[in-house]
Amino acid sequence: MNSFEIYNEMEENLQAIYRSRLLTEILLSLNESSRKLSQLREITGSTSQAIIPKLRKLEEDYLIETKEREYCLTPVGKIVASGVADSFATVGTVNKFKYFWSTHYIERIPTLLLKEIGCLYNSKILHDKRTKILSVYCNQLKMIKNADHVYGISSVITEGYTDSIYERVKEGIPVELIVPLNVAEELKQLPYAEKLEVLKSYKNFQLKFTNENIKMGLIVTDKCLALSLYKKSGIEYDITTGLFSSDPKAIE
Repeated sequence: MNSFEIYNEMEENLQAIYRSRLLTEILLSLNESSRKLSQLREITGSTSQAIIPKLRKLEEDYLIETKEREYCLTPVGKIVASGVADSFATVGTVNKFKYFWSTHYIERIPTLLLKEIGCLYNSKILHDKRTKILSVYCNQLKMIKNADHVYGISSVITEGYTDSIYERVKEGIPVELIVPLNVAEELKQLPYAEKLEVLKSYKNFQLKFTNENIKMGLIVTDKCLALSLYKKSGIEYDITTGLFSSDPKAIE
């Protein structure tokens, strides 16, 4: 049974959730924590008379229950509420950064990660400007400088990145990098080879190679995340635009 057939079969149940603002707000609120009726009134801005029928409906569907005068999700309710929350986060993230996604090459991002795109909702897009060039690049270097650990995936390499990583590794910061084979070949050449040879002796440094044609630059530290992509054609790496987030969900 495909998604369209499932929708047709479960349309009434789905519409009950998504067509009712109040019912949706109750599920989203309880997805965060259990609530008293007074708290649900405050959160939704609705009266008890409006909320109670929705609570009864959710109880009938075994999605919520009461414990110690508080409403909370049942195990099944947690599955449904989490799915509803994820769907809003996904649509929200796509729409919030629609221009970024539509003008960049995202086909090489693994499907499993694209399904988690809602975790990037609390991000910002940084653009280089005529009066402030290399702002994206400088922010990425600043991230590395302030990190307590660094994980990176890169389809390009620069002396600035190399120097920043070199210094952090020597300071004892754990660094793990993944690069494609074409970057690995560049690292064997000057000015990178000498620094790479030194870093090989540090246990807190790991460099891994992949045969996959990586089309992104990703830096994740304990404090933030930076994502850079190729332009829509998939040929030119965009160094002028990047997505940044310090949201723990994005970092995770």
